[in-house]
Amino acid sequence: MSVLGIDLGERRIGVAIVDGPSVGARPLTTLRRGRHVGIDADALLALITTHGITELVVGLPIDAAGHEGPQATLTRTWVEDIRGRLGDDIAITLHDERLSSHVAEGRVGPMKRGRSGGPPSRKQRDEYRARIDREAAAVILQDALDTRQPGSRRAPQASTPEIPS
Repeated sequence: MSVLGIDLGERRIGVAIVDGPSVGARPLTTLRRGRHVGIDADALLALITTHGITELVVGLPIDAAGHEGPQATLTRTWVEDIRGRLGDDIAITLHDERLSSHVAEGRVGPMKRGRSGGPPSRKQRDEYRARIDREAAAVILQDALDTRQPGSRRAPQASTPEIPS
């Protein structure tokens, strides 16, 4: 079982992987969002081929009250576009991503100061955000896998059903 977790952002796509039943999710890479979904699909296809991926778990932005807003609509549209380009061999599941970035920031820790002790450079900020995105993808993926375990205390509604082909 090899699964990719996806934290979809406006500028970046955080990607995590789990490549065995007894292995936890781990950050893999951060992709730059393309100008169109075909670029994103090509980058994902390369990862799918390289790692023998059978499923994508995509974080769905849900607000604290449990409602979907405009970002969730954009995510669902992106998933539908990706589905058309990846084909039917790859299952795509949406999973509630509430607090994933917050948990990721806790794991990564605060951003370091710049080399001179001042504010971090733009490059340092971008690298930090990319690391957070990868870690958030790992949080989303691990949470989705944990909810599938028999006897899980997590409510099954945390994950939405697979998107039909």
